[in-house]
Amino acid sequence: MSPNLFLPLFLSLCLVFVSTAQRGGGGTVVTELWCVAKNNAEDAALQGALDWACGQGGADCGPIQQGGPCYDPTDIQNTASYAFNNYYLKNGMTDDACSFSNNAALTSLNPSYGNCKFPSSKTVSNASISEASGTLGVGTDSADLSGSDGVAPPWLSPLIVALFLPFVLLN
Repeated sequence: MSPNLFLPLFLSLCLVFVSTAQRGGGGTVVTELWCVAKNNAEDAALQGALDWACGQGGADCGPIQQGGPCYDPTDIQNTASYAFNNYYLKNGMTDDACSFSNNAALTSLNPSYGNCKFPSSKTVSNASISEASGTLGVGTDSADLSGSDGVAPPWLSPLIVALFLPFVLLN
């Protein structure tokens, strides 16, 4: 097989494999989310939001207290992120629960470090938010997203590849 034909075929097979591997059972796509402090947030604003989250907000801030696995008095970003994430998981995993006066945002990059493990939302799967999970055992929560477009069916990626592969191979 010539290299000109092998590369597109290989890439197409990789695309099919990746799209299939990313799906759980029944065409479910799993994406973990965390609520973290924004990099450009001012320290004073983060401290105020952190104080609120750990106090009035009811977040479990034990792990960021002295002796806890996430205790680091020198890093307000990580400390606030832990509290923000805990509050977000306990309060419905909504955009409003991850705002903190616009000092926080959702990310799919795991903010855990060392022995400090951040529980995550368990994701969007088949267009509904499932349970929260993590080392601290946060309870379940749900949201109805039935009006959304949802996740592409599992047969869509292979169909697209099958339709475009002949054009790639002929050129």
